[in-house]
Parts: sequence; C-alpha cells; structure tokens
Amino acid sequence: MTSAEPTTPTRPTDSADGALYDAIATEHAAIYGYGLVSAHSTPEVNWLVSASIAEHRERREAAIALLEQREVAPPLPAAGYQVPMPVDDPKEAAKLAVRMEEDGATAWRAVVEQATSTEDRTFGLTALTQSAVAAARWTQIVGTDPVTVAFPGGTE
Repeated sequence: MTSAEPTTPTRPTDSADGALYDAIATEHAAIYGYGLVSAHSTPEVNWLVSASIAEHRERREAAIALLEQREVAPPLPAAGYQVPMPVDDPKEAAKLAVRMEEDGATAWRAVVEQATSTEDRTFGLTALTQSAVAAARWTQIVGTDPVTVAFPGGTE
C-alpha cells in the first residue's frame, strides 16, 4: 500500500484569482516568519508581534474564504520557509518583520491591480494599507528613515 502525499493546489490562471492566491501564500510565509521574529524580539515589542501575527492570520483566513467562494482551491502553507536574512537578534528580527510586511504590501498591491470586483479591490486595499502601517511600525523599531514610502508595494 502506498500513502498519498498532499498536493499543492495549482495556481489559478485567472489573473485576479492568481493574485489573491499569491497573496495568501505570502500570508502563510509571514505567519511562519513571525515565529522567528517572536523568538528574537525583546519583551517591549511583544504587543506588536502578537498584533501582527493575529492580523496576518485573520487576513489569510478571510482571503481563503474569498477564493473558496469561487470554488478555487487556496495554496497550502509550506512545512517551512527559507528566510531572506539571518535572524539572531532583536534588530534582525525587526528587519525581517519589515521585509515580510513589504512583501505583503507588494502581494496585496497586485491584488488591487488585478481585481475585477469591488469586493476584491476593497479587501486588497485594506490589506495593503495594513501591511504598510505594520511595515512603518517595524521600521521605527529598526530605526531607519524614511519610516514609510509614498506608494507601498511598488517600486515608485
């Protein structure tokens, strides 16, 4: 007898559904990454770590529900993720949080750009705004300027 391995759903070919699928995958990665941030952060920022994880989980679940309403299978979370930088101290943890929030802003901006419904556009804009605010909060903790950018999620 062989065991069945779980398979990852295929990315939708529809651009709006595909952007939402990608944003959900980004949310999965952020939730994982915040585990590392939590492990290396100082007690003074525990409130922000907790708030960030909760926000990402809520947003992920709501986005999954949007795809499932269309009978589109959402992406599954990976067993693990490779982080883009080493995280060994509180400053590196905050830098990872900034990077994850910036990646989130990029993914949610794509949802806004590809949206074909008001519901998706509104959801994406709210998520983009939340990611930009969180990135600004973490950037303050890192201590770099500017704290935010004019057009989050883009290269302008």
